[in-house]
Parts: sequence; structure tokens; C-alpha cells
Amino acid sequence: MTMLVGKKAPTFNASAVVNGGDFVENFSLEQYIGKKNVVFYFYPLDFTFVCPTEIIAFQKRLADFEARNVAVVGCSIDSKHTHWAWLQTEQKDGGIKGVKYPLVADVNKTIAANFGVLAGYYDYDENGQLVFNSDKGDDAVAYRGLFLIDKNGIVRHQVVNDLPLGRSVDEALRIVDALMFNEENGEVCPADWNKGQEGLKDTHEGVASYLAKHQ
Repeated sequence: MTMLVGKKAPTFNASAVVNGGDFVENFSLEQYIGKKNVVFYFYPLDFTFVCPTEIIAFQKRLADFEARNVAVVGCSIDSKHTHWAWLQTEQKDGGIKGVKYPLVADVNKTIAANFGVLAGYYDYDENGQLVFNSDKGDDAVAYRGLFLIDKNGIVRHQVVNDLPLGRSVDEALRIVDALMFNEENGEVCPADWNKGQEGLKDTHEGVASYLAKHQ
């Protein structure tokens, strides 16, 4: 896995489906630079089982992210047409109809590879292009990677789950709140910090004072 925290998020231009059914070409996260923080997450495949629970969970909390001026963007290796078809399928039939935030189509699998979350059998040729091992099958999909990217395009948080392990939307919101708290107050966030709680000053004295209050 590539460690991207503290670095510029990889750039890309790709097709996406937005607003639950509109195709957009040359979608890029750069549109948010200077305007919004971004929660950018990967999921393995459309028309699967754990994935819709995550995608719909983010939609249910979308207003909470938007209230914090945070854009939510999903991405998988499926085509824009597969995204569109899944978005038109009722949730009772295994679909994700009602999801409005962008879903990016990483058909060439380069976005997942550049973010360090591509699972499966592959390599790079002498030109740095992805090459898939046909003997083992082209089964490369994205792990469940999630990246919090700030308004400067810097990755501030990343977490990667294996394919069977769904993520917590509450935890994603908690990390967003922690970043905002640090930026607004200059204080850091201790273990298990949640919005509304006190932070601590980034000094030995600050830590000692905090621990004394929370013994």
C-alpha cells in the first residue's frame, strides 16, 4: 500500500456518473481545490453485496458531510455505464437508486493503482503501464480505501480495508471533524476525540493537563 498522508493526492481525469444518472467526462478532484475537503473512497465492484451497504450509508449521511463543506466521491473499476445501470436499480433489488454523489469509473484501474489500493495480480511494463497476469486472471479490483483530502489537495487521512470488511461512515465523519477542529483551533485531537469535546495543546504540558483531567 502506498502511504499518501502528507502528500498531494494523485490527479486523474475520468468518466463519472453524478446526480444519480448524469454522465460527466474528465471528472477530477481538482475541481474541489480551494473550495472543499473531499472524502474519496474506493469500493471493489458494482452489483455486489458489501459495496451497496457502504455506498448507501454515505448517501444517508451526505447532508452531514455537505454541512461540513465536504464532497463525497466514490470510485470503482466499473465503467460509467455499469455505474449508471446500478444507479437505476431499486435498492430492494440490490441497486443503489437514490445515490446522488459522484461515482468515478476507473476502467483502466490506474486511479486505484496510483492511490495504492489495487488488489489482484498485475505488474508494470518498461513504460510504467499496468500489465495484468492473464495466467491468473484479470481479477484486479480496488480494496476499500478511503482518503480525506484537504482543500489544498493534500491527503490528511487514509484507511484501507480488505474486501470483506465494510467501513464506518461515523468514523469518516469523526476524522473530518477532527481535521476541521485542528484547522480552526490549532489544537490536536486525542484518542477517541469526538466533535464537541476539548482538544489539547501540542505540548508536554498540554498532554499532562489533558490526562490529569481524564484519569
